[in-house]
Parts: sequence; C-alpha cells; structure tokens
Amino acid sequence: MILHPGILALLCGSLITVLVMLLASWLGVQILLRWDMSSSSEEQLLLERKTWLVSTLLNYALGFQIFSVVLFIFTAEDIHRLFVGAMCATGSLNANLVGWLVLLVKGILLFAAAFWVVLNRLDQRTEDCPLVRPKYLALVLITPLVVLDLYLQWRYFSGLQPEVITSCCGSLFSAGGDSVASDLAGMPVRQAMLLFFSIIGSYLVVLSFCIVFKASVLRHLLFIVSVLMFFVSIGAVISFISPYIYQMPSHHCPFDMLQANYSYIGYPLYVGLFVATLYGMLPGLCQPLRKYASLRREIDSFEKRWLWVAMAGMLVFLTISCWQMLFGSFKLFGY
Repeated sequence: MILHPGILALLCGSLITVLVMLLASWLGVQILLRWDMSSSSEEQLLLERKTWLVSTLLNYALGFQIFSVVLFIFTAEDIHRLFVGAMCATGSLNANLVGWLVLLVKGILLFAAAFWVVLNRLDQRTEDCPLVRPKYLALVLITPLVVLDLYLQWRYFSGLQPEVITSCCGSLFSAGGDSVASDLAGMPVRQAMLLFFSIIGSYLVVLSFCIVFKASVLRHLLFIVSVLMFFVSIGAVISFISPYIYQMPSHHCPFDMLQANYSYIGYPLYVGLFVATLYGMLPGLCQPLRKYASLRREIDSFEKRWLWVAMAGMLVFLTISCWQMLFGSFKLFGY
C-alpha cells in the first residue's frame, strides 16, 4: 500500500516540507529574539540574507502543502478499489478513520499556508519588511500542524488493510443516521436552498460593494460572510447539490463527483469554492496591516485583483452547482 505513487509522493513531500519548516522555525526563533531592522550589524545582515533564502524555500514547501490537499483526495479516491465495500474516497477514509483527521488538518493547513504565502509576498515587496517578526511567529505556530499532518498521514496509510471490509458513502451520507453528515443529507431541500442562496447572495452583494467602495467595514464584513459561505456551501454540497449532479435523490456523497464517471466535475467545483473563500477573506485579513504605510500601498495594488479573483471563483462554483438545477430534467422537490 505504501508503494502507491500517490502515497509515496504525499509522504516524501510532507517529510521534505517538515524539514524545511523546522529549519525555518529555528530561524524564526532567532528573528523573534534578535531582529532589529535599524541595526547594521553583521548578525542583522546575516539574518536578512537568511530570511530571503528561507522565504523562497517556504514558498515551495507551503505551495506543496496546498497542492497536497488535492493529491490526498485524489489518492484516497484512487485506492478505494483496493477495499471491499468501498466505492469512492469515503470508503478509503472509513477503512482507517485517521484519514478523516488527515483531511481536517489538511483543510486547516490549506488556508494557513495560503495566507502565509500571500503575507510573505506583500512583506517582501516593501523596503522595511514590517511583517518579518509576525510572519515568522505565525510560521512557528504552523510548523506543529505540518508535523502532525505528516504523522497522521503515516498512521493512516500504514494502517490501511485491504482485507478489511469498509463502509462507503451510502451509510455515511444518508438521511436518518446519527452523524452530522446524515443530518445535512436529511435537511429539507427548500430550507437548505434558502440558506445557501441567501448566503451566496449576501456574499455577492458585499463583494460587489467592496469592488466599488473602499470602506474597511465592508472588508471585515466580507471576511465574515466568506467564512460562513464556505461552511454553508459544504453543507449544501451534501444536502442538495450532489444529488442534482448525480441525478439521484438519495446520493449525497461529496466525493463521487471527483470520479471520471462525472467528468471530475468536483475538482473545479471545490477549487472555485476555495478560491472564492480565500480571496474573499484576504481584504479583511489585511485591514490591520494598513497601519504600515509601505504595506498600505501594496495592499491597495493587490486588493482589487483579489476581489475580482474571488468573484471569478464564486462564478465557477455557482455555475457548476446550479447547472443541473436550471437546465437538467431532474427535480429534487418531488422526493
């Protein structure tokens, strides 16, 4: 099992990422203790050179951490054929429940890594680099999560036993169960749609106002709405979007749409959701950084681009989600 190409890529890539993060964290501790931008000492000059080198390595390491979410889901989807009773990634994850913890940690790291890369880029475009201490403090806090991610992946993949009969999405994502997934699958369609389209409408309205106006309160509101939109959208995928994609009223699995049978439509759907969420959060996240004059200029130059990328991501997600509802013959309200 460990010799599967996807598993080897995940474990080796995660190991390299951990080594880079540990090296960067050690530098981060030195920066937190000794960094002084006003000094021209040899130690300060050496720290400045190291930060540029390590930051470049971190961009690649955290870039892999972002990509590894897709690779992990793709690998879990690919190996489901090795387990009796598995029909998709759900069966692979149920074969060793540590897999769900891996997915959770990777989801947290997905946003943490993306935020760090964006903040690092902003900081490196300024002359005074005001975020050196904060970003390396954040890095020290992220590193334990990266180590945990590697440990959980090893626990998950090494604990998989092909002879074990596993359960699949039919038992987990079905109405009438005693799990959160079952509650989402059994949620009344009209109420689920009302909640989903209300939050999506709110997101688009606030996002449009942010594009036109520069009020900071709108950026903070967009941050809040983006977080709510992400969780509501995940619930909507389980509740009614997936049955429309599958054209089956009882099929609520969020993973089957990643298969070739459905033209891998789940990948652009989830990427669109992630892009809409991340870039919708960035303007609000960067508002406290405007107290630095050098960063204010950089944020202003990037912000409009972030907002339009968020709009594009939302349009991709919304188009895929609603296509079958609008143009398909299948109607869910009869069930």
